[in-house]
Amino acid sequence: NLLLGCELSASTKSYTFQVDEEDNSDHILALSVVCLTDGAKDECNVVEVVGRNHENQEIAVPVANLKLSCQPLLSLDNFKLQPPVTFRLAAGSGPVHLAGWHRIMHREDASFEEDDDLSEEDEEDLPPIMPAKK
Repeated sequence: NLLLGCELSASTKSYTFQVDEEDNSDHILALSVVCLTDGAKDECNVVEVVGRNHENQEIAVPVANLKLSCQPLLSLDNFKLQPPVTFRLAAGSGPVHLAGWHRIMHREDASFEEDDDLSEEDEEDLPPIMPAKK
């Protein structure tokens, strides 16, 4: 897992997380915490996730509404997303810090498919699995 961190503010309203689609891997992005940081005003800060639906249309979903006096931090419990995804400060001036992780799962190369040529005789030569000693 690779750690992910970014900050949204009045000067940087959005952050886009992209991956190289040519790398033959599956990518999962998980958002764990969204919190206000030093310098935040007591105003509503709305963070939304912008992605694409099954018809490739842009769709924006609010995931956090933070306010210094009542909810400065929100745990998103590893909210999983499929890159590419954009985090946008839809309201407020932040700064809002987003933290999470990025997991890369490499797809198996098709040329390394399992050999199904093992005959039953070969399988019988394998030692039996012994129970663990306690």
